[in-house]
Amino acid sequence: MSLRNEIENALARYALAYDDGDLDGVERTFSETAVFTMRIGDGDLVGPLNGREEIMGLFRGAHDSQTDQRRHITTNLLIDELDEKNVRTVSYLFITSAENGALRVLTTGKYEDEWTKAGGDWVLAKRHIALDLPY
Repeated sequence: MSLRNEIENALARYALAYDDGDLDGVERTFSETAVFTMRIGDGDLVGPLNGREEIMGLFRGAHDSQTDQRRHITTNLLIDELDEKNVRTVSYLFITSAENGALRVLTTGKYEDEWTKAGGDWVLAKRHIALDLPY
């Protein structure tokens, strides 16, 4: 499998796990020492959150408050291979919501990620999410 396919699969694995409520699967996409930051629109920077446990505290709280069915769609993937075990990627994010028979776009944004190869799988070492609008 090519590097591109491996990274696309890692991104898809994360999105599918989150959207299906498989937070253990989401957790497995982050390295133990991952760093996470996020900015929503022109708002304040969230984080840095350091380590898988701290990151998952945010994710579990956010997921528990959702009553809709979210879909995280990732596209326009650009990969910068740093070496055989580390890559940097940038990709667009499109989040939809289905609830009460209605479908709507929640927001768009961009993932800025650093991935590392661990045990044969690509895991997130660093993720910054820049959302275009709050939702």
